[in-house]
Amino acid sequence: MFVDKVIISLKGGDGGNGCCSFRREKFIPKGGPDGGDGGPGGDVILETTTSEQSLAPFVFNRHYMAHSGPHGKGKTLHGRKADDIILKVPVGTIVCDAETGEFIIDLERENMRYVIAKGGKGGKGNARFMTSQNRAPREHETGFPGEERKIVMELKTIADIGLVGYPNAGKSTLLGALSHAKPKVAPYPFTTLHPFVGVIEFSDYERITMADIPGLVDGAHDNIGLGHSFLKHIERTKILAYVLDMGAVDCRNPWEDFEHLRNELELYMKGLSKRPSIIIANKMDLEASAENLEMLKQSELVNGMEIIPLSAATDSDFSSLKDRLRALVGQEKSKQVYY
Repeated sequence: MFVDKVIISLKGGDGGNGCCSFRREKFIPKGGPDGGDGGPGGDVILETTTSEQSLAPFVFNRHYMAHSGPHGKGKTLHGRKADDIILKVPVGTIVCDAETGEFIIDLERENMRYVIAKGGKGGKGNARFMTSQNRAPREHETGFPGEERKIVMELKTIADIGLVGYPNAGKSTLLGALSHAKPKVAPYPFTTLHPFVGVIEFSDYERITMADIPGLVDGAHDNIGLGHSFLKHIERTKILAYVLDMGAVDCRNPWEDFEHLRNELELYMKGLSKRPSIIIANKMDLEASAENLEMLKQSELVNGMEIIPLSAATDSDFSSLKDRLRALVGQEKSKQVYY
């Protein structure tokens, strides 16, 4: 089950109470206050991991509460800090406050950690209140409550390359051919109902990621079809790969498909269609493909964009496509500025 949006409730652990105690030992009748402090409550921490690609674990448990800190004891024994709760979330998770809608953090890198609900401080024991004027204080504090909040977590897939195309264009077949991913493949539209990420590996151990985005339809920017539920997963990709059905299996022209795809992306997010792109002319094993490919190359919409013809279902060697995708990703990474 793929889930990319959940609402959960969190609470940091309460701090332990401070202790009111006095030292009582043989031959020391007035040993003074020795009450220890309470321990801090545990924190609720979000941590990113690449081993998760969905927020599904949070569907079945929507409430998380960290442990409270132990109370202080006599002999100035302070409570230890309670254990934290660490929630593993996929890389690319955006966190917002569920009540105010305020943006909290974008967990966009691997092994990021963020304390989302801080535990309460422990209360002071009476030993902390002793002064020269107050030698036998009985004051002590109760522990402070932990932070409590409700958050919305929304996943936006992070991948180097996003496969964009109409339903039944062959995106899943291509992803399976280029990587070890095994998305569902069938001869009917909307086989893929959620983003599927595959890893393309090279002989020098470099890896790039490719996301199979569910098929786009006209009006997707208005949330028609799968709409926003998949368009948001394209936002973070560095390269867009338009996968076109050159065989016109569904009785559509490839150049018109390309025009509609770009329009939908631009209407959803201004500038999205201007990202570095490549056209993958798929299903070249079909009869009408060669003629359609020539017409696509002559179309003004393409405007010199690189076109790679292939058949994801029948070709056996995709090394040239892999190398080209690798080069494009490398160019984009080199443009990134780090501060």
